[in-house]
Amino acid sequence: MIEFKSVTKQYQGGHPAVDQLTMSIGNGSITVFVGPSGCGKTTSLRMINRMVEPTSGAITVAGKDVTSVPAAELRRSMGYVMQSSGLMPHRSVLDNIATVPRLNGVPKAQARKRAEELLDVVGLASALGRRYPSQLSGGQQQRVGVARALAADPPVLLMDEPFSAVDPVVREELQQELLRLQKDLAKTIVFVTHDIDEATILGDKVAVFGLGGRLAQYATPEEILRAPANDFVASFVGRDRGFRHLGFTVSDGVAIHPVPTLTAGDSGFSVDPAGSEWQLVVDADMRPLGWANPATDGDLIPGGSLFRPGDTLRRALDAALSSPSGLGVAVDSDARLLGVIRAQEVLALIEDARRLRQAAL
Repeated sequence: MIEFKSVTKQYQGGHPAVDQLTMSIGNGSITVFVGPSGCGKTTSLRMINRMVEPTSGAITVAGKDVTSVPAAELRRSMGYVMQSSGLMPHRSVLDNIATVPRLNGVPKAQARKRAEELLDVVGLASALGRRYPSQLSGGQQQRVGVARALAADPPVLLMDEPFSAVDPVVREELQQELLRLQKDLAKTIVFVTHDIDEATILGDKVAVFGLGGRLAQYATPEEILRAPANDFVASFVGRDRGFRHLGFTVSDGVAIHPVPTLTAGDSGFSVDPAGSEWQLVVDADMRPLGWANPATDGDLIPGGSLFRPGDTLRRALDAALSSPSGLGVAVDSDARLLGVIRAQEVLALIEDARRLRQAAL
């Protein structure tokens, strides 16, 4: 557990960067610090490993005051991932990952073996270990940065806006990769972002910082979206927080309907020219490939996102609205077709959920 006890950081001649921060971060969870620029979220993160020293108050990790441990030793005991990955350009990927174990006295061969294992853990091909950072994409560099932070198997992982410098598609991939890793490794992760969507996707709990370095609200993502503590939090979360809240509302009531299908073979598929309905094109194992109808002249139209029973209402709506036919494709855990969901029925369930939330307030 990480504890902040009335922690303040005051720079000379200025307002507090962090003002009387008191909070507890649970073991094995992802806690996200979020807020506008200059609100103290990064300063709070860096005080955990003493990259920034607090002016007053105390921070403990596993019950031990961080100031009782030499700063260099403390930093080597925690993983740290920054926005630009911070890789050393003159060292190979494997040697970058092996940096902290080598500093901790691990023999070179053992450290490199650990680095090779971690490439697979973060979803990188082993052949990339011989490359240099400049030969990698931005997303690959960030994965190497995560691998380096995990190399000494630290219980605490600090992540300072690690995905903000990559494009949105890669960012989503990295977010899902982090959630997968956390499911397997159960680290205590403190993650800084300015993006409320990223905070609600990743965080078991979210700390919203306000201007002046004060903690405005500390709660689960669902609670922050459902019941902002004050006007500042409501404004920061945004007017569309009701839509974001759908990400926490299970879609148990979504009906799944049958749908006409075409099976694609080696020679493709053929559409009945007399037909007027959209037909779902599937492979021999009933996995969806896309949509077709006579108006498309037999071309396969991408089908949008997929829906799985048990997903949230937000995913159900995404599936329906991203489909060219207006029908969201429902699949099982093996991605085999179950049927389709209708946008108007999902919207009706969303309205029911909204009324229930209002009644609970």
